[in-house]
Amino acid sequence: MISAYTGTQIRAAEQPLLAAGMGAVLMQRASYGLANAIVHELRSRGRRLYGASVAVLAGKGNNGGDGLFAASFLAARGMRTTAVLTAGAAHPEALAAFERAGGRVHVLTDVNAGELAAHVAGADVVIDAVLGTGAQGGLRGAAAALVAGLDPGTSGLVVACDIPSGVDADTGEAHAPVLSADLTVTFGAAKVGLLADPGADHAGRVQVVPIGIEEHLPWPSLRRLEPDDLGQLLPRPGRRSHKYSRGVLGVVAGSADYPGAAVLACRGALAAGAGMVRYLGPPAVADLVRQSCPEVVCSTGSVADTRVQAWLVGSGMGPGDTDQLRRAYDAVESGLPVIADAGALPALPDVLGPQVVLTPHAGELAALLDRLGADYERSAVEANTLGAVRHAAALTEATVLLKGATTLVASPFQDFYSQADGTPWLATAGSGDVLAGIIGGLLAQMGPDVGRFRDAGIDPDERWAAIAALGASLHGLAGKAAAAGGPLTAGRIADAVPAVWAGLTGTLRAR
Repeated sequence: MISAYTGTQIRAAEQPLLAAGMGAVLMQRASYGLANAIVHELRSRGRRLYGASVAVLAGKGNNGGDGLFAASFLAARGMRTTAVLTAGAAHPEALAAFERAGGRVHVLTDVNAGELAAHVAGADVVIDAVLGTGAQGGLRGAAAALVAGLDPGTSGLVVACDIPSGVDADTGEAHAPVLSADLTVTFGAAKVGLLADPGADHAGRVQVVPIGIEEHLPWPSLRRLEPDDLGQLLPRPGRRSHKYSRGVLGVVAGSADYPGAAVLACRGALAAGAGMVRYLGPPAVADLVRQSCPEVVCSTGSVADTRVQAWLVGSGMGPGDTDQLRRAYDAVESGLPVIADAGALPALPDVLGPQVVLTPHAGELAALLDRLGADYERSAVEANTLGAVRHAAALTEATVLLKGATTLVASPFQDFYSQADGTPWLATAGSGDVLAGIIGGLLAQMGPDVGRFRDAGIDPDERWAAIAALGASLHGLAGKAAAAGGPLTAGRIADAVPAVWAGLTGTLRAR
């Protein structure tokens, strides 16, 4: 599991070592790790090392010092190094080491910003070491002009030192202009802003370099499940399992306009291991579900008369689908775990509970927040995804999953997950319906199993957020496997889930 921290948490963890006089040691560990990561990245891309050109954009603080020391190590490996001092001054010891290693130094001004931008754009490696995790706001003046003048299509490998300059380490907000990185080498631990959009979009691949502060870190502010975590958490049937013990999911989805949403939601739930799926909805939609998924038990009855362990509501429903919306409301009022998607979101009570998982996209989240009295536009959600999902979870007291290239999950207990396991090909009609089905199937199976989460170091009260993150990761991995680098349809996502599941768990033997 990847643990991420705010800039404040990282700086607090550094304090015991700084108080012990180890500041220089921390900088050497960070800069050597940065240089080593660049060497490995170049080799993995088949790039030459000797004679390669490196341009480091260095601010005046410790972040700039890390970049300059790293460039000194690279110069010792035969690379040609140039530094652009964006604030006129630099970390004294790091600058001296850089010059001793033969590096060339330019001082950035308003006059030469365009000329230096052209020089930097032609480098084989560009190190962004202007602003660190403690910076407020973004680049200004000549530094902003320099970065704005760079053409990402013509620059070489862009590596951010700790965090891309202009990205908020605590929220992921991006203050333009930001030089998007191919690789971010971050020190001590991942920063929250590297795992939440839009910051994650600028960070590229994130690599953590240990520097010795790990034992001083507190409980993380955000976590990301990795494949090993999925393998540990995903349920497997035992020898005495039967269809009812494996979880029964009730599905209230689909309408005359969007009947396929019900089919895709049911397929997602079945693929995710639900022992039984019961569908409630209009007769015409129920007929389509029967034809497409003969395993599903269909009915036109009520929520109160349907025995399940969890509910999925909302996919493919609109404001005119009054019978379905009534069922969705009743499902939430039942107190059982519920995943509420799409059309159900505007029709639910304002205050829910952690066992209710809401799955909006950015526009739906903005509308939800607006209905609850918070002034949000879609653009505001996209500019600070973590802040928006945190706000929604606090207002609704529900678990909120914000769909996107980076999926964020927030619990009302302020537990956060970030998953980015998929492919851009997942942006296709019906993908969200399959996601809802996968999460619904997992809720039905895993909701009662508090011991599984306790064994994994997850507070059982916060298991709903973990289940949502688990479902998002499984959906992303299945989409990536099904796409195989090309276009994708939603049904193929569901089809790919069992093989991905088997690969994650390693075996389907009962335990």
